[in-house]
Amino acid sequence: MIILYSWPTPNGHKVHIMLEECGLPYQLTPVDISSGEQFSPEFIQISPNNKIPAMVDTDGPDGQPISLFESGAILIYLAGKTGKFLGNTVREKYMTLEWLMFQMGGFGPMLGQAHHFRNYAPVPIPYAIDRYTNEAKRLYGVINKRLAQSPYLAGAEYTIADIATFPWARSWKNQGINLADYPHAKRWFDKIDARAAVERGVSVLADRHKPLTTPEAKEVLFGAAQYKRR
Repeated sequence: MIILYSWPTPNGHKVHIMLEECGLPYQLTPVDISSGEQFSPEFIQISPNNKIPAMVDTDGPDGQPISLFESGAILIYLAGKTGKFLGNTVREKYMTLEWLMFQMGGFGPMLGQAHHFRNYAPVPIPYAIDRYTNEAKRLYGVINKRLAQSPYLAGAEYTIADIATFPWARSWKNQGINLADYPHAKRWFDKIDARAAVERGVSVLADRHKPLTTPEAKEVLFGAAQYKRR
C-alpha cells in the first residue's frame, strides 16, 4: 500500500495524477499546509524539508517500507516501480529526466515566485513582480518552442515530465500569462487536461482547497513559522 501525504497544490497534484495514471491503490493522508500540519514532528520524519507531498510505500524495492519526499523523486520512483511514463529506451529515459529537472528547477520555483509576488505579497514590489513575471513568460516560451517540435516534453510519448509540468501550468492566469500566446503549449495543456486520470488527479482534495485570505494562514505559509528551526 502507498500512503500519500499531500494537499491540493501543484506539487501535490503531480503525484495524485501519477498514482491515478498508474492505477496504483493509495491511502491519502491530508496535510493542511495552511494550518501548519507540515511542521508536525511525525510529518518531518517523512519529509525533512516540511513540504508536501511525501510518501511511504509499504512494499519497497527490497520488500521493506520506503519513505520518499520531493515530488520529482516520488515520480521517478513510481515510474520505476510500474515501468510507466519514464521512456522505453535509455535515450528516452534521459530526455524525460532532463525535462523533469527543468520543471523542478525552473518551471515550478520561478512560477511560484511569480504567483506569490503577484498575489500574496503584503506590499506590491514592482521589481519582483516584473522579474518573476518576465521569467514565467520566458519559461513558457521554452516549453512552447519544445512543444512545436514534439507532442510532449520528452518526445513522442507522455511521461512524468508532462505530469510534473502540467499542474503548474494550470495557474497560468495568476502567473501573469496568457496561454493563448503560446499555442503549442496550449495544445499540449488541453490534451493533458482532457485525460481521465488527470481529471481524477486534480480533483483529489479539491474540496479541501481554500483561498489564502486569513492572516494566520499567510503567516504559516509565508511568515516566521516557515523559517523556525526544527
